[in-house]
Formats: sequence, structure tokens, C-alpha cells
Amino acid sequence: MIFTQYYLDCLSQASYLVGDEGTGRAVVIDPRRDVGEYVADAKAAGLTIEMVIETHFHADFLSGHLELAHQTGAEIGYSSVATPEFDFRPLGNGERLVLGEVVLEFRHTPGHTPESLSIVVWEHAEDPEPYGVLTGDTLFIGDVGRPDLLTSIGFNRDDLAGQLYDSLHTQILTLPDSTRVYPGHGAGSACGKNLSTDTWSTIGDQRVTNYAIAAPDRPTFIELVTEGQPAAPAYFAYDASLNKQNRDLHDETVAPVSLTLSQVDQLVADGAVLVDSRDADAFSQGHLRGSINVGLAGRYAEYAGSVVSPHDDVILVTEPGGELESKNRLARIGFDRVIGHLADPYGVMEANPERTTTASRVTASQLDDCLADIEGLQLVDVRQPGEVALGTIEGAREIPVGQIPTRLDELDPNRPTIVFCAGGYRSAVAASVLRVNGFDDVSDLIGGYGAWGLVHPG
Repeated sequence: MIFTQYYLDCLSQASYLVGDEGTGRAVVIDPRRDVGEYVADAKAAGLTIEMVIETHFHADFLSGHLELAHQTGAEIGYSSVATPEFDFRPLGNGERLVLGEVVLEFRHTPGHTPESLSIVVWEHAEDPEPYGVLTGDTLFIGDVGRPDLLTSIGFNRDDLAGQLYDSLHTQILTLPDSTRVYPGHGAGSACGKNLSTDTWSTIGDQRVTNYAIAAPDRPTFIELVTEGQPAAPAYFAYDASLNKQNRDLHDETVAPVSLTLSQVDQLVADGAVLVDSRDADAFSQGHLRGSINVGLAGRYAEYAGSVVSPHDDVILVTEPGGELESKNRLARIGFDRVIGHLADPYGVMEANPERTTTASRVTASQLDDCLADIEGLQLVDVRQPGEVALGTIEGAREIPVGQIPTRLDELDPNRPTIVFCAGGYRSAVAASVLRVNGFDDVSDLIGGYGAWGLVHPG
């Protein structure tokens, strides 16, 4: 058996290539949208990708099933209860796919979504125990899939949570303790609230360490998994819908076109949004007025998708050579309206100082001085509620970064404002959004609440 896990840190997302070395037959599970790596790896291993299998309609990223099927001729497989708008192979509960010695068994595991399925992997058909199970968003390491993401389209979260309990106890936990667990996501994903940094585990370990699995009964489980979930990024509903559609294909090899400053000005006047993907330090030292800063080195797509609409035309400002990666990472969440990038951004800013500005950032010690000396200072904590519950800075207003664009009226643009998060990445995003929306005196806290805690231990 050839078994490869691909883990995408920026989205905390896992995909898989499973193949039979003897027959050369292979499948890819839950691929990201830039699919070149799967195609190259399969070719290098002498494998033919025959099917692209989706464990469910994903909300946190736009899957690459259409791109991979287009490039390889593979079928697309979903649970037989799924209803995509394109041709697919329905996979029944208990159905098996024989690749050769390697066998895949499909188990319907509704709960996170109605069409969720998990895939039991047998290295040899005659093995007494399976090699592992690919659980999608049904079972994570340390957590389970959240059942509340579909409430906006009419589903009841408690009903889905009950289905999730049943799926886990009748389809997943019936597997031997030695069975490896390979989930769809890890720590940092908004698809759960307690995901581990580990990218795989075993059924036996999860029986002992997973808080949701340890729930003594169905009502307790439902209560545990429905409370305290993080606010979902704004683009989740868009991606969940788009993953069902027969949409346009993405070409990961084509870089966005270069634009002059005058072209950028015209496009911005027509409604385009400037997204600067340089890191917060570079952005703070100089950037074009009106830019939103979402650093490429962090969870770029997730937070860009939290503060920019998928229907906005986007112009990128990047470090030289970063244009294609910035575009492709936005495409991973279905943000395809990248209409170009500013050519030679540093040269443009140097030649047009009147068009550039800096961004204020403060250290934890400087924040102490600000709190003591600045009357009417507005302090904004942009972390998730679960983070805030563990401690915050006295007097801070709590608005998760993804809610900043829709909750601007809760803040006073005329008051001096300091924004903070856990480590400084999200606060830089939020501060730039506030500036674009007319807040003239905005700073973000370097190092975030973590740095504050070092100055104020205990």
C-alpha cells in the first residue's frame, strides 16, 4: 500500500493519496484545490488516480475534486445521500472499493453534515484488523466535528449532534483500538474547538483522551459538542455551497497580471479591494493607503476570507515573487476574483510617498503607558470567545476578527484604538480593516496577549 497524508498548515487541512502498488490503482481523498502535487506524486509512484473521494461538502475550503477529475479523468465519489450538481459516483454505506490488495470500505457517518462519510482502509483484504480510518470531519484528534455549521440553512444542531453521536458509536468506535485515525483537520481549524496538533492517532487513544468520546451518554455528548464553538469565518457558507456546484476550474500555474499604480487606482475606484500579503512589520513600515493587511506567512486564506467578500475584485500587493502563491491560497477558499497585482510595490511606494502611510504598533510595555495616559482609549480583543474566556485585558471589547467588518458600529472611529489577539497576526488584520473604514488612530499589540502576559505574569 502507498499511503500519503498531505497536511496544509495554513488551513489545518489534511488530504490523502491511497494506492495499491501492485495494480497501480489509487484514490485521492479531500484534495485541496491546487492539485498538482497529487498528480506529480501519483505519477512518480506509478499510480493512476481513478477516483477523487470527498468525505462531505466542505465549508472551510474549496475542494479540488473538479480540478483533479479534469486532469486525471478520475470519477468523483460522494456518499450516496449527497446531491452535488455534477456527475458523481454514489458510495453506499458498507460498499467496498477493491484497488488490489488494498481495500476501502465506505461508512456513512452523518452528524457534521448529513452526507458525511468515513473510509476504512485495509492494507490487505484478509487482514484481521484494518490499517486505519479516514474520518473527515466526523472524528478529529481530541475532538469531533461541529454540528452547528448548517443551522443557517435550516438544520437543527441538536439533531445533527445526535446523529454524530450515533455515527461515532455505531460506525467508528466499533473498529479495533489499533486502527489508526486520520482526520480531515488539526489544531487551528474552526471546524472544531479542541483539535490536537497531532495529525493522526488511534481508536484506542481517542477512547481515552477525546473529551467528546468520553461523554457517558447521548444527551451529555450533545451538550458538550454544541457549546463553546468558535465563530465560523464568514466564507464558510459560501464554500459549502460552492463545493456542490459545477463551478469554474482553477489553474494554479497562471500568475495574476501585473498592474501599474494608475491601473490599480482605476480598479479601486470601481470597487476593487487592495490586499497586502506582506508580513505585519513590513506593512507597518509603509503601505498603500486603503490596503488590508493579511500576512501570507500565517493563516492567510482563512483571515482574508473573514474580512473580504468572495464577490470582491482583489488586487494583491505582495513581496516580489509572492503573487502566484497569494493567488493560489485565496483560490483554496474559492476567492477567484484576483484581477491582478501591483508591479514593483516597493518602487511604487518609494516614488509616490504621498500615496503611502505607516501603521502604528505598540509593545506590551507601551500599552501600559497608553492605558495610563490616553483618555478614552478603545481596547479591542479580536480573539475567539474560548480564548477570551481564559483571560483578557481589563476593559477590552470582545469582537472576533471575522466579525469586525459587520460590527464596526460598536466602535467609535474618533477614539484612539488598540487591537490585540493572541500573538499579533489577527490584530494586524483587524487594525488594517479599521483604518480602511475611517478609524484614524489605530494600533495593534505586537506579540498580542501572549506578550502582555509576559509583562503581567499571573
